[in-house]
Amino acid sequence: MRPPALIASAVLLAALAGCGSTDDTSGTLSPNAIASIEAESGFPPKPDSETQAGFITALNSIDGEIVTRKEMAVDWARSLCSVVKDRPNDQAQLVDLTNKRFRAPGHLDGFGKAKAAKILAAVRKYICPTY
Repeated sequence: MRPPALIASAVLLAALAGCGSTDDTSGTLSPNAIASIEAESGFPPKPDSETQAGFITALNSIDGEIVTRKEMAVDWARSLCSVVKDRPNDQAQLVDLTNKRFRAPGHLDGFGKAKAAKILAAVRKYICPTY
């Protein structure tokens, strides 16, 4: 997904969050609405616990400092999948984006291209294998 499309999706999500009847004061979307918007944006569904555990194990085997918060690592991977879906054959750009997306304290510029390529392989295997 191109950045403008991602921005448009975020704006749509924010706009929808403010819609609704005056009876609903929560101002939040239902899980089904969120899943629908994510799917339209190219995000795969959230992985089940077994798949998530496999993904986290794979990341930890690449570098023990990649995962600081499991949910954040999965969210980063799911958002990366939207680009994988749009540009599945652009390995150089995907590795570069992976390196920018997966950061941690002490690795503010990412983990380098070699590790980013391994992270991308784990993302493709566990989070968006059909893209």
